[in-house]
Amino acid sequence: MRSASRSRLGLLLLLLLVFASGLGLYTSLRGVAQAAGPHIGLSQKVGPPTTSVQVNGAGFGHSETVLVDVDTTQVGAATTDATGKFAARITVPKTALPGTHTVRATGQSSRLTALALFLVQTDWAQFHFGPHLTGYNPYENVLTPSNVSALTLDWSYTTGSIQSSPAVAGGVVYVGSMDDKLYALDAVTGTHKWSYATGGYIYSSPAVANGVVYVGSAYPDLKLYALDAVTGALKWSYATGGYIDSSPAVANGVVYVDSGDLKLYALDVVTGTLKWSYTTGSYRSYIYSSPAVANGVVYVGSTDAKLYALDAVTGALKWSYATGDVIQSSPAVANGVVYVGSWDGGLYALDAVTGALKWSYFTRRGVIQSSPAVANGVVYIGSTDDHNVYAFHLPGMS
Repeated sequence: MRSASRSRLGLLLLLLLVFASGLGLYTSLRGVAQAAGPHIGLSQKVGPPTTSVQVNGAGFGHSETVLVDVDTTQVGAATTDATGKFAARITVPKTALPGTHTVRATGQSSRLTALALFLVQTDWAQFHFGPHLTGYNPYENVLTPSNVSALTLDWSYTTGSIQSSPAVAGGVVYVGSMDDKLYALDAVTGTHKWSYATGGYIYSSPAVANGVVYVGSAYPDLKLYALDAVTGALKWSYATGGYIDSSPAVANGVVYVDSGDLKLYALDVVTGTLKWSYTTGSYRSYIYSSPAVANGVVYVGSTDAKLYALDAVTGALKWSYATGDVIQSSPAVANGVVYVGSWDGGLYALDAVTGALKWSYFTRRGVIQSSPAVANGVVYIGSTDDHNVYAFHLPGMS
């Protein structure tokens, strides 16, 4: 009897062991099956409308057509290989509003579906939008002349006096203040995320690129700062020889900024190391104008009444153009033309390559400190003395 009991117990233990092994194998196979199910990945998950995105998928039926949609709009198609993989290049629709959108891939034979999320943001990351300083956001698709009158206040945040223009990137608003601080505020709620105290007033408008915020400081600090955009931690600072009123421009791994010591500086964005500097003329040559960068050239105005075009890599002078008075205006570059205002009351349009004058217009009473904006075939600028805003367009255009 004892022997039979032992046999039955051994058999029961053996059955339990087999069951446990089978359960483990089933779980393992199930996990493999789940991992092998339909799924997609995006080459980037955040960007403005019209962003080009690579969609890579796997786990679909072999040699089948897969359609790719953004929300309900079809934006691409591809054929899977023998293993059920595919790759498709899509463009986020121009009409996609700021917010989260669904990218969906659907196999037309297997009916298998996989989803991924893409966040649309229409950032304004630098002074006058970008390094060209056109003052135009081509991705703005919410506000129009028909609905702008309905704008209402969302939030406000109190700091010291503000002359700095805000930058918006990654859901955060960055702005400098006369209380010597750069502020980072939640773009939706206005909640304070962080602030960084420099050693001087901040007139400069910040620029945001690749997770770093760049901003200049005035008297008595005279430094350009590079701060972590998420935490506000200092990455580096660079001391110039004068106050920084102008706004930095970031392009191709270099941050460009000018200073009251008559110099334009080009600094490495990662280390803050000086790559080159250029000194403008001596007549009242403080630089208020912010630099514009386009097609390998940096353009900047000076109070010596000249607009300078410098090689963006070496700092070598390519050309300069003399107006009749101080240039405080920041230039705007669009389609091979540089636009800039002068204290002589003139708005100048110059060939971006040669500096040759293409067109000019003089206001009635003179002095233009305003920086031009170029949008939809129209050039806009304001006049200090006659209190007018001017808009210029080609004949026959409305």
